Amino acid sequence: MATFEQLYRRLVKSSLHGADRNTYWDDCDPTQLDCLLNPRKYPVIWRLEDCDCDVKEQENCTARCPFDAMKAKEGDGISIDPNQCVGCNICVDACKYKNLTSSKDIMPVLQALDSHEGHVYALVAPAFLGQFSQAVTPGKLRSALKKIGFEGMLEVALFADILTLKEALEFDHNITTESDYQLTSCCCPMWIAMIRKVYHELMPHVPGSVSPMVASGRTIKTLYPNSKTVFIGPCMAKKAEAREKDVADAVDFVLTFQEVHDIFEALEVNPSDMEDDDRENTSRAGRIYARAGGVSEAVSDTLKYLNPNRDIRIRTKYADGVPGCRAMLNELIGGKYEANFYEGMGCIGGCVGGPKAMINKEEGCENVNRFGDEALYQTPIENPYVLKLLEQLGFDTVEKLLENSDIFTRAF
Repeated sequence: MATFEQLYRRLVKSSLHGADRNTYWDDCDPTQLDCLLNPRKYPVIWRLEDCDCDVKEQENCTARCPFDAMKAKEGDGISIDPNQCVGCNICVDACKYKNLTSSKDIMPVLQALDSHEGHVYALVAPAFLGQFSQAVTPGKLRSALKKIGFEGMLEVALFADILTLKEALEFDHNITTESDYQLTSCCCPMWIAMIRKVYHELMPHVPGSVSPMVASGRTIKTLYPNSKTVFIGPCMAKKAEAREKDVADAVDFVLTFQEVHDIFEALEVNPSDMEDDDRENTSRAGRIYARAGGVSEAVSDTLKYLNPNRDIRIRTKYADGVPGCRAMLNELIGGKYEANFYEGMGCIGGCVGGPKAMINKEEGCENVNRFGDEALYQTPIENPYVLKLLEQLGFDTVEKLLENSDIFTRAF
């Protein structure tokens, strides 16, 4: 019987080259095949085989999950609760029997590219620099994605710009005493899940902003109603976020950098050889979201530009990695306030340290910082593309971002 990896490779190749995928029914586990063909029927973490762990091993497994998503069922091993799992990937890395794997959206994406009557857009996370080799510029990646069937590519950093502006405005409007503070809601679904599921008493300090991924997906669907959207990044938690009921309207599928690499490889597309279709439309603020501390730095710089003379200055603090985020949130619960703007990232190093990054987090961070330094604009308020897009969406002033909207606001 084919292994899961063999089945996955066969299906990708067959879909891209017109073979009949049904020929693999006789040589595979039908549940594994169904997971690949219909990933949204299952949790974002899949169990490939029956668990042979003893009771103590199962207890160790369930205890590792920070979100209480793993349950031990007598006679059935470990199960994963899709309502609790946020895709942090900790259980996949910890399973000594390699019995767990991350879900893959690649098959329905390929089907959408092949058959969708409207347009399919790629929404690429700010961590993409260097993930497909240092020679792959944003423009070359855009050309490569178009070659495999996408209508176009948008840098999600543009929407990080908009959310930076929104959170800076919210801080300026809401933080009026030295003892108050704001928890950034942008960017990391693990951070938000931690607050919502474990530290829910802190929710009043979280402004109602969607993530840049959700903002980009909703924007595309507002401007092009019949389109499909595919987010591309290093993060498994984004697959879980895309399924959350209150934001499930935004993104149809989520691919990791590894999945996109597999498509390029199967089609023999080398992004390094593509034409450089460059579009300079993001500021430094949006670009540095991909590394730890980037969100708080972006908001701080933008707030200084918006209101350089405000009495209460922004004081930022950030944590990365689940243990670090927990420690910082525990301090807040305990009444220890060292700052008035807090940022959390579930992965060490931020998004560049995501479980599906193709390069190490140190190299990823260097790429992000360099890309940020190369930006024509420092903050979103200086970025004419931000102002133009907001105008297209019906925001005649930036202050309108403080009002609830169907695109940038989340109903926590």
